[in-house]
Amino acid sequence: MENSNKKSEFMHPYKPLIFSPYVQEDMNTMGKLKDTGKVLFFDTFELQLTELIKMENPKRKLSLEELSEKKADYYTASEKNASENGNWVYYPWRNTVVRILEEKDFIRLRTVRNKYKINGKEQEQLQQQVIGVIGLSVGQSVALSLAMERCFGELRIADFDTLDLSNMNRIRTGLFNLGLKKTWIVAREIAEIDPYLKVTLYDEGTTEANIDDFLTKGGKMDLLIEECDSLPIKILSRIKARSSGIPVMMDTSDRGMMDIERFDLEPERPIFHGLLSDYGEERELLKMLPEKGREIMISLLEFEKLSDRVKYSFGELGKTITSWPQLASSVLLGGAACCHYARMLLLGQEVKSGRFYVDLDKILNLNES
Repeated sequence: MENSNKKSEFMHPYKPLIFSPYVQEDMNTMGKLKDTGKVLFFDTFELQLTELIKMENPKRKLSLEELSEKKADYYTASEKNASENGNWVYYPWRNTVVRILEEKDFIRLRTVRNKYKINGKEQEQLQQQVIGVIGLSVGQSVALSLAMERCFGELRIADFDTLDLSNMNRIRTGLFNLGLKKTWIVAREIAEIDPYLKVTLYDEGTTEANIDDFLTKGGKMDLLIEECDSLPIKILSRIKARSSGIPVMMDTSDRGMMDIERFDLEPERPIFHGLLSDYGEERELLKMLPEKGREIMISLLEFEKLSDRVKYSFGELGKTITSWPQLASSVLLGGAACCHYARMLLLGQEVKSGRFYVDLDKILNLNES
């Protein structure tokens, strides 16, 4: 019972705990974790340090003796004992502690394969950005792509839902996560890739009550990526983003459609490129949704441009299916596209407002059957 109580002190559903081996309080906490007898410890620091040294000496292949000498130099320069270098990261949901490089060296090594597609100055610039992602079915692949490329300093993720088995045709996760909040799943996965990244959760989703906080807390975010199913939130988030000068991106996972609205450059731009202008004032759209929601959704998606199979699926909603279909291949493609254009936009490269398609069938001139 005593061990169980000690362990519960450190349980968190999605945040890792980072311990420094030369801070006594942290080492005391590590001791308590060891005392539970249920936590696994993995120390791969030497492997990471070897790779770091090789990275810093790209012109030649170092011998084992040279590697040993440079490791000794590293420890001397750090003015710490070998066991006091790096940090220990505790993942409560895995009952596991992993030793990694300290933040600066960790980031340099983890992003070294980004060079020179992303140069050093650009990587530093990206790490100052705040990005929001609403909706974590399609949005999961966006969030993970952004995290792997380290395209942000803070990521705000919003979704009220939990993982269902039917979600797993397009969400890359394990069966042990069924029933968990989608925000927790994404935050955990990002933490396991890079525990130094900041992820802020809105696990009740975005609402009229918290949307301003989501977009502007501590200063407005730099980019909103909207991937939710809720039509009211699609409309409201754009109206709010435009009023704060925040650009918005969306991928619909059909025909590789990408939607970009540069409200940061065009503060008077109508939402959804004016596709809903026939319905009157934008603020009145929310009042129309109970009666005209389906019609408005069809308009903003440009129904005539959807793939034949998705068009057919709309007619089956409420009959043979409860939601329109999305495939893993389309979702992963959309996540990659959103990450690519997000990086371009955040680095000040030319990214115009508009809607375009990365249509894999059209590239090969395939006809649907």
